Amino acid sequence: MHAPPCLSIAIAGAGLVGRLLAWRLSLAGHRVTLCERDSFARSTSAAHTAAAMISPLSEVVVSERKIYDMGMASLKLWPQWLEALNLLQQPPVVYAAQGSILVAHPQDASELLQFYQDLSAQLGTDNTARWLDRREIAQLEPDLSAQFTQGLYLPDEGHLDNRQLLTNLLAAAQKLGARCLEQAAIEFQPKPYCSKLDLSKFDWLVDCRGFGAKPSQENLRGVRGEVLWVETSEVRLNRPIRLMHPRYKLYIVPKPQHRFIIGATEIESEDRSPMSLRSMLELGSALYTLNPAFAEARILELDANLRPAFWDNLPQIDATINSRGQGILSINGLYRHGFLLAPCMIEEALTHFTSCPTPDDNN
Repeated sequence: MHAPPCLSIAIAGAGLVGRLLAWRLSLAGHRVTLCERDSFARSTSAAHTAAAMISPLSEVVVSERKIYDMGMASLKLWPQWLEALNLLQQPPVVYAAQGSILVAHPQDASELLQFYQDLSAQLGTDNTARWLDRREIAQLEPDLSAQFTQGLYLPDEGHLDNRQLLTNLLAAAQKLGARCLEQAAIEFQPKPYCSKLDLSKFDWLVDCRGFGAKPSQENLRGVRGEVLWVETSEVRLNRPIRLMHPRYKLYIVPKPQHRFIIGATEIESEDRSPMSLRSMLELGSALYTLNPAFAEARILELDANLRPAFWDNLPQIDATINSRGQGILSINGLYRHGFLLAPCMIEEALTHFTSCPTPDDNN
């Protein structure tokens, strides 16, 4: 059996998908050039803003079963990939697979019951969620407010340090020989072009630009999300916590160095302006109810970004051959499931790079 050829591949977009793909392709021995429209040091990607939860159970209630199946596969891939990445690049990326907890105010207890019923309807016997009483909540998360008398534990979930991951992926790809260019936008319409590269010399061009690909993909839309970063040593959480509420579903995810990221909003808007005062007050108020000690937390960052999504909120991988005879691969539409789906999407994308493209490869 012959080894696959060494291909020359240019990747447009250095968000999560672009960096993961650059690293995995470099590991496989391909010649990779990773191009970023902006700066590597000041990432504007959705992955930089994200909370980086790997939450298949939480998402299946409002998504198709496919999202859950891919997410469960990603839960197996992430530890393997991070082990390999951490051997190549330090400091290590913090990854935790201790599940997540859903809680609600006593007056909103029906939200928990509805979630559990929806989960059972979707998963049947695959539903691994279990009910917690006040004592069990305190055992898992001693710093959660004692007002929560019941909760749901979702064991098959995890989270990671997304910003350290993005940094390490870039460094690891460079160590493996990838060329990384910033201020180097690649456009795909009306034909592929980059001011810093002769794109005709590449076997494959890969579009990982997320919402930045909208000029080339009219059916792509942006969904606004807003997050708040705080820092406090007064509260310790071991896993993501979701606060169920009739109007919003808040999540808080612990990060290294006593930091936390809090989010809830999902707005059908392509507005990139700063977070509104209302959003900040709602996030802060909900955070305070989880533990009043958060009142003294220091606000580090307010951020808003756009999640790339198609009409059905499902990801897409499309491969074509352009007029130059090059392979063009597009990976997009991961919506709010970026870290949940990325490993599976990369595994599927890698199957396209087994040879130089020919017209017979057009799909």
